[in-house]
Amino acid sequence: MTSLPLKHLFELPEGVIYLDGNSLGPLPKDVVATLDTVVTEEWGKSLIRGWNEHGWMEQPARIGDRIARLIGAPEGSVVLGDTLSIKVYQALAAAIRMRPERRVILSDTGNFPTDLYMAQGLIGTLDRGLGLRTVAPEEVTGAIDETVAAVMLTEVDYRTGRMHDMKSVTKAAHDSGAVMIWDLAHSAGAVPVDMAGSGAEFAVGCTYKFLNGGPGAPAFIHVRPDLIEDLEPALSGWLGHDAPFAFEPGYRPAMSIERMRVGTPPVIQMGALETALEVFEQVTMAEIRAASIELSELFIAEVERRCPVLRLASPRDPAVRGSQVSFAFAEGYAAMQALIAHGVIGDFRAPDIMRFGITPLYLDRDDILKAVEVLERVVTDELWRAPEFQVRSRVT
Repeated sequence: MTSLPLKHLFELPEGVIYLDGNSLGPLPKDVVATLDTVVTEEWGKSLIRGWNEHGWMEQPARIGDRIARLIGAPEGSVVLGDTLSIKVYQALAAAIRMRPERRVILSDTGNFPTDLYMAQGLIGTLDRGLGLRTVAPEEVTGAIDETVAAVMLTEVDYRTGRMHDMKSVTKAAHDSGAVMIWDLAHSAGAVPVDMAGSGAEFAVGCTYKFLNGGPGAPAFIHVRPDLIEDLEPALSGWLGHDAPFAFEPGYRPAMSIERMRVGTPPVIQMGALETALEVFEQVTMAEIRAASIELSELFIAEVERRCPVLRLASPRDPAVRGSQVSFAFAEGYAAMQALIAHGVIGDFRAPDIMRFGITPLYLDRDDILKAVEVLERVVTDELWRAPEFQVRSRVT
């Protein structure tokens, strides 16, 4: 394996320290040539023949197997396509059908809003007395009872980086007869995941964060292999059919993970993602995790020493923290804009969270120390007070 970091594999603007890979990963250099090939050679010259000549139709399952290796899932249990919101909907709808006598979807108050929104929308669509219950993250296991059909959680909290114990929560769900769904948006490519070992029925996740698939890269869904042939897809799309080109008038789901496909795969975006995933062939998730913890601990220590006005919002124990560090600051939005203007890119989450993604694929100790130096100037010299940093952008 190659030692970290692997900066030479990424396009990183000179003079910029990028601490936002937890929101959008940077561009892997080899993706540029891939996109040129997909667009000019495959699409440009093969036209419609590209579906057969270049394996476009097989991309979702082929790339799914690559992601399966990163999340500890068996081959043939992950497929790509659509957005994370759609994959959440699919998993949740299937889970509810598996427990038709139960009426509660359980989540936590720290879950990413889109997961909760999709649950609310599904409940309204079905109109059969289902309800969404949310509790504090630390109260989840105690809230699982015989009324819960599905437990839907994001393993790593998007605001604070707090990490659930996947195995113990899944066991609690199963002990009460509930179905378990994990959102791995902030886990895949960042922390070791053992889907097979957890026994959870479903997992979903996006690929544009730590997997570096690019803005709008397709999401994935994992289904435990023993369940696949009996699942009833709520979104019975053409490409989830067992024989899409038979053009049968009735839906007959594929007898594999492909039944969780819905629409036409985004070929260009999948080409970018497939190449981006090659980076992970040079390093293990254990190595990534060890380096992430080392850099995160350094970042926390330096920020607390130099910027005492900032309050650590992430768990102090690295064992229960993902690959991001968050600090709370009343002027967090303006401070983050000032930080970005001075070459250190993180992001902000309301109401007062400054988020920093610690991604050892392209970050080292010098980057962390330089980033904290800039942060200290922004905070100590109150650079955030400048009027231009007070204006709220649409994307924070």
